Amino acid sequence: MIFSEVAPVAGAVHESTVNAPAIGLLAFGALVGLLLVTYSFRSLGTRH
Repeated sequence: MIFSEVAPVAGAVHESTVNAPAIGLLAFGALVGLLLVTYSFRSLGTRH
């Protein structure tokens, strides 16, 4: 009973118009951007 309701949803999840590598590259770029922002403000904690 549960599997009959999940089956159409599982089929819809795999039909994506955006390529998986593109999503991975965007996520990686976002994480690198956050890393750079964090690195640029690293000295704020050492101020008096």
